[in-house]
Amino acid sequence: MRQNNMVRIGRQALSAILLAAALVSLVSLVSCEFFGMEEAADSEEAPLSIMTWNLQALFDGTEAGTEYDEYTAAADWSEEKYRGRISVISKAIQETESGIPDLIALEEIESGKVLDDLGAALSKKAQFWTHFAANPGGSLGLGLISKFPLEDVKVHSINADGDEAPRPVLEVRVDAGGRPLALFVCHWKSKLGGDDATETTRKASARIILRRLRELAEEEPSLPVIILGDLNENYDEFYRRNGSVISALVPDDPHCADITGFYGPDGEGPAESAPAAELQKDFIILSSNKPPRAHYFPEQTICVYSPWAKELENGSYYYKNEWETIDHFLLSTQLFDGTGWEFENARVFNQPPFGNAKGQPAAYNPRTGAGLSDHLPLLLFLSYL
Repeated sequence: MRQNNMVRIGRQALSAILLAAALVSLVSLVSCEFFGMEEAADSEEAPLSIMTWNLQALFDGTEAGTEYDEYTAAADWSEEKYRGRISVISKAIQETESGIPDLIALEEIESGKVLDDLGAALSKKAQFWTHFAANPGGSLGLGLISKFPLEDVKVHSINADGDEAPRPVLEVRVDAGGRPLALFVCHWKSKLGGDDATETTRKASARIILRRLRELAEEEPSLPVIILGDLNENYDEFYRRNGSVISALVPDDPHCADITGFYGPDGEGPAESAPAAELQKDFIILSSNKPPRAHYFPEQTICVYSPWAKELENGSYYYKNEWETIDHFLLSTQLFDGTGWEFENARVFNQPPFGNAKGQPAAYNPRTGAGLSDHLPLLLFLSYL
């Protein structure tokens, strides 16, 4: 094991109506070396594969006092059960037809130890870079396992109207063989407590990402960006809530554009009283177009492509007998410009052992050890032109 960490922490206060966000930037690199590098990671012909998966409360075997009740020694949770779960999860990932993904974003994991143990279980030959992020004192965080070096790592913590988001946003730059790619790994606040009551906190996370997207567009306009993870909002959230709420994810829809305030009192043209960055301050526009382009919002707004529009089917989470599309890959326009990294395909892993006979998630049971997770993993493929 080699570890080389550099920490640079800065804070910047952001203010708006009912919103205050704190930014913490952490730059670090953790390299977990396992006897050499796999050849496939450097192959120019093979597509780059990226997985995102909510692992449903993957606690390690050491009790820290922040575990859920069912993952304590009193509930018979142990190092042995943890190791068994790591083994089952790693085996499931290895046995997919695509093999071990080049990048694996994981949500609901307790510690960096989970990333290291999972990396070791995935391959005895590969070298992995990992980074874990969580709020101080939080039960669960998120992280990334990568076959490529991670650079310029930033951890953005969010506070919205006095409510701290339970998990930060992890921003990393991946150096994939000299071909950079920026990722925002997310696990936004759940709807526990009510859809509307919790929306402000999800929008605060979107605000941070929007600000960074604008900064990156100024600094490196050709840099491709992917927002991925469990956003706790559906691709069609706007319609599920009867087109009455501007949530953190919104469609390229004329009614939606109208109620966001982008158009003047006559409804005919863009409002001239504020720039797009002020009007689109805390919601991300989803497009079904390739490249993503908004038809009903002004040209300067930020718009991303969601594979739920075409490539992904059903959902990744099954709740109250209904599919939800709360796990995401959101892709910037640079992934559709015919140069560099290009979007190729995406899919949901819903077959066993990830899903049951009906294709629904095979949720993990900490008492019996059966199942994997109550979320299905998503896989994204990029080619390089």
